[in-house]
Parts: sequence; structure tokens; C-alpha cells
Amino acid sequence: MQLLQYRSQAVAKPYFIAAIGLFVGQILFGIIMGLQYVVGDFLFPAIPFNIARMVHTNLLIVWLLFGFMGAAYYLVPEEAETELHSPLLAQVMFWIFLIAGALTVIGYLAIPYASLAEKTGNNILATMGREFLEQPLPTKLGIVVVALAFLYNIGMTVLKGRKTAITIILLTGLIGLAFFFLFAFYNPSNLVKDKFYWWWVVHLWVEGVWELIMAAILGFVLLKVTGVDREVIEKWLYVIITLALITGLVGTGHHYYWIGAPGYWQWWGGVFSALEPLPFFAMTIFCFNMVNRRRREHPNKAATLWALGTAVMAFLGAGVWGFLHTLAPINYYTHGTQLTAAHGHMAFYGAYVMVVLTIISYAMPRLRGREVNPERAQVLEMWSFWLMTVSMVFITLFLTAAGIVQSWLQRIIPSAQSFMAVQDQLHIFYWLRELAGLVFLVGLTVYIYSFFAQDKPQTVESGEARPVTT
Repeated sequence: MQLLQYRSQAVAKPYFIAAIGLFVGQILFGIIMGLQYVVGDFLFPAIPFNIARMVHTNLLIVWLLFGFMGAAYYLVPEEAETELHSPLLAQVMFWIFLIAGALTVIGYLAIPYASLAEKTGNNILATMGREFLEQPLPTKLGIVVVALAFLYNIGMTVLKGRKTAITIILLTGLIGLAFFFLFAFYNPSNLVKDKFYWWWVVHLWVEGVWELIMAAILGFVLLKVTGVDREVIEKWLYVIITLALITGLVGTGHHYYWIGAPGYWQWWGGVFSALEPLPFFAMTIFCFNMVNRRRREHPNKAATLWALGTAVMAFLGAGVWGFLHTLAPINYYTHGTQLTAAHGHMAFYGAYVMVVLTIISYAMPRLRGREVNPERAQVLEMWSFWLMTVSMVFITLFLTAAGIVQSWLQRIIPSAQSFMAVQDQLHIFYWLRELAGLVFLVGLTVYIYSFFAQDKPQTVESGEARPVTT
């Protein structure tokens, strides 16, 4: 059964499969890290904590990029009403990106990081050693090549087809993603300049252009599952992205409080970062409003649940938990504590992990030749939604409690304690976080299993013929 409007949409399938596979790897290394917080020599020296952390965060970035690419390859042909410009280029770039990512992770695990830097040309152009940007120079160059080829493919498809608000917003976000990654190659020796421009990658990705990508994907899925007029969805999208860009771009200043930047960044960063919850709140209202105004009951209930969950969790994680410690008088005490980790976990999960799972939930059944997954598969998928989401809420709450205790004992009380002395008193929170992480892994396992679940054939009773669900 062919449900794809355009044959070239099929190139999205391997991107989605790779994204889920890398997602599993990311969570496994997260579980290892969580256990190393309380059992310090766990898997040492095979997998030291710094390597586990590096693999955990790098896999997060890479699998989300796979998800964004898959989403674009699926929705752009349908929105532009034309075949993808070059399916072959998309397939070639998939394998280049996947192989480069796998070799990078193997390099992290098999070679000491300093040796890896020497062997990969870091002495030619020093780009390694910075948080989230630890990738060797060849990997960074490979990411640029893949990103440019991807943008060319998507851009040419949009140019030759119908232009919609969804494709324009998505393309703008993707261009911003590629542009701001170029600052990963700028590594000045001055520490203030280094951190100043480092945030141009990290912040302007996750609190800027990635929000455009998220809004476009959500808009597309809601358009399909609700049947609401395109004009209504487009008006909401323009409001959301305007708020996101204004608050996100200027709100970068809340990272400049303590790095030696001019003092006016306390005002600019404080005011605009305090407004950053607004686009996420608008997105929440948008999603629930569209579902309430739906013209039809779409059979893919799991995709609708993921879409609504994305809006709520993004508002809580990126909006509320971001606001909790963004203002300078609070950030002075909480910066770099477990409160940062609490915000980061829920924000990434709510805003970007869930939106990728939303588009996979909608698109993957169609890529497999059916409109929706069987009822049993959807029930399992919705169970996985609640297991992962509730466990992430508890992970965030445990880390928040740890961050509050850490700030108080280490930075506020008159006889402040040392970092390691405080860490010893946070073990209960780390154990609880580890337990919640294991529940999250169970939820992810159920999610993967749901793709293989089928409804049980109905039996014939009392001589009465009953239909068999396929």
C-alpha cells in the first residue's frame, strides 16, 4: 500500500531509524554516567566519566540532527508538492554522516582524547576540547559538508515547488543551524572571547534557530492530524517564531554575566531571557488550540499525544526551568550546579527529543505502507510516552533538589563546603536520578517494540465470522 504522496519521501526512513538507534546509545551512556556519579570506578578505566559524558552529549546532538534531516526530507516534498531535488544525494550524505559519527564515537572510546587530537589535525586548526564541540577536526568538516549538501537539496526542492510558511520557517532554521555551527571552528586563546562565541553555537542553536525547526515540524504534524485551515496554523507559527527569535537572540546575554563581557549584558540578558518562556507558552496554546479546533479525529492518536506533549514539556523545561535560574541575582549562586543539568535535561527532551519522536510517530507508519500503526502498537507507543515523560519529570525534580542543596551548601552559607564534600551529600538524589533513568530506558524499549507490535487476530466464536485486523 503506497501512502507517500511523493516517492522521494522514502529517503527519510533510514534517517529516522539511525536517529532512534543513536538515541538508544545516548541513553545507555547516560545510565553509565549516572552510575559513575555514585560508583566512581564503574567501568574505569575502560570508559572514564569524561569520555562517557562526551559520548552522551555528542550522540544527543548527532541523533537530533538525523531526526531534523529525516523530518525535512519527509515534509518538504509534501509541502512543496514536488519530488526531492536529489534523493541520491540524500542517501549518500546519510551514509557519510552515519559512518563519520560512528568513527568519532569509536575514536572517543578507543583513543585517549589528547592522542585523538594529535592524530586528527588539532595542531593545524585547534577546535577540540570545548564542551559539546569536542568533535575532531575531520568530523567537524564532515558535518559542514553534510549540512551544506542537505541545505542544497532542501533549498532546491523548496525553490522549484510551492512555498509555504512551514517550509520557509524550516529552511530558515536549517540555514541558521549550519551558519552558527561555523563558530565551532573559531577557538581564540582569550578565554572570554572563546566563551563569548562558543555560545553562538550552543545557545543560538537550542534557544534560537532550533526553535524554528521545532515550530515547523509541529505545524506540519498538527496540520495533518487536525485538518485545521493552513492559514490559521501559519498565523500562529509567525507569532511563535517572532517571539523565539527576538527573545532567543538577545537572550544570549544571560550567558555573558560572569565571563568578562560588558556589564550591560546583565540588563539585556536578564530582560530578554526572562521573556524566553513566551514562545514556548505560545506554542503550548497553539497546539491545544489546534487540537480543540480539529475538523477530524485522526486515527494516529499517538502522534497527536506526542505533539501535545512536546508543547507542554518544552514550556516546562526550556521555559519554566530556564527562567528559574536565568536572572543574574539567582544565577550568581546556581550557575554550573545541578540546576543547570535539570534545566538541560527537560529542555532538550521536551523541545527537541519529543518533536523528533512526533514526526517519526506520524511519518514512520506511512513510510512502512500504512496510514497508522495497529491499535496495539499505538497503545504501546502511548505507554512509552508516559514512561519516558514521567521519568524525565522525576529526573528533573531530583536534579533540581540536588542543585538547590548544592547551591546552599557550596555557595550561600557562611561556612561554605568544598565541591566534593557537597557531592557526597547529594548521593540520594543521584541514586533516585539513576532509578528514573532506568525507567526512561524501559520506556524507550517499549517505544522501539511498538514498531513491531501487531494486533492479535480475532478468533471465531459460536460459528460467527469476525474480521481479522491486519
